[in-house]
Amino acid sequence: MRRADRLFLIINALRGRRTALPARQLAGTLEVSLRTVYRDIADLQLSGVPIEGEAGVGYLLRKGSDIPPLMFSADELEALVAGTRFVRAFAGERLAREAQAALIKIEAVLPPDLREKSAQSRIFAPIWRDPFQNHVAMMLDRLHEAVLARRVLCLDYRDAEGRSTTREVEPLCLSFWGGAWTLGTWCRHRHAFRNFRPDRIADCRDAGETFADLPGRNLDAYLDTMRRHYDGM
Repeated sequence: MRRADRLFLIINALRGRRTALPARQLAGTLEVSLRTVYRDIADLQLSGVPIEGEAGVGYLLRKGSDIPPLMFSADELEALVAGTRFVRAFAGERLAREAQAALIKIEAVLPPDLREKSAQSRIFAPIWRDPFQNHVAMMLDRLHEAVLARRVLCLDYRDAEGRSTTREVEPLCLSFWGGAWTLGTWCRHRHAFRNFRPDRIADCRDAGETFADLPGRNLDAYLDTMRRHYDGM
């Protein structure tokens, strides 16, 4: 179990209890050691979760505490709101839709004061879509699906000088550089990693096969190559 999931379950186990919950019972439920429970409780207390109690006695949430399923400070919430707005403005339709749905779920469990602050964020990313931007958004959706499904793609691509080429690629990731997206790939034509801008992809076709996660040409190798490239600049 991931540590983040374990901390979430500890808070849920303590929510609404009238009596202290023994650490040993928590350890049994989470299938971890007592030492792990004590360390997790201490970390939660340091992060501001109002947990009272001690080892050998048990733990409960401080009387009068109202802990929502997700806890955010006002600054953290503004970062989430800003992130959602940027995704809606610059990502594909699918990711924008899901980001907005996630924010609605988060705001639904917030205390009223934090919910009001989230609506007052003054960080904006205005949505402007002409036909070309709509084309790019749809292309991002298609590329995103191919990355997730590990589908080989055939790209009709135009470079910065307008020259057209056709490439067969293994799509590894999408990256946003502040002004443009790039598709990180293993290019079967060049036998090397290559980046392609979605706004320069004239057409994108499924090659009818999937690719394996091979050493030397997978996402980890791509990221290492990009880091070396930019560190050397």
